[in-house]
Amino acid sequence: MSNECMRCGACCAAFKVTFHRSERDDEPGGKVPSGLADDETDTLCRMRGTDYARPRCVALIGKVGESVRCGIYEERPSPCREFAAMSAVGVFIPACNRARAGHGLPPLPV
Repeated sequence: MSNECMRCGACCAAFKVTFHRSERDDEPGGKVPSGLADDETDTLCRMRGTDYARPRCVALIGKVGESVRCGIYEERPSPCREFAAMSAVGVFIPACNRARAGHGLPPLPV
């Protein structure tokens, strides 16, 4: 099965992505590029672009619903890693379909 996420990307243009600041590359062991994150609190950050009225992560490359990729896939924060963990085997969570609906895409089997 091909990974539907590589065509979709709706989740990257639907939700706020908040993560612990220790995941940023300016912290020991962190990998998320700090230039792509904004501080929310003393301990939390968010991916730039994800807290707008029409969210779109700054790391998303391509057109939602057609062909997309994450520009920082290997360095992406934990919420992104956890969100699509089962998608490679065809299991999609309900939040995936909410994001797809917001972009006019049909639902996938949950």
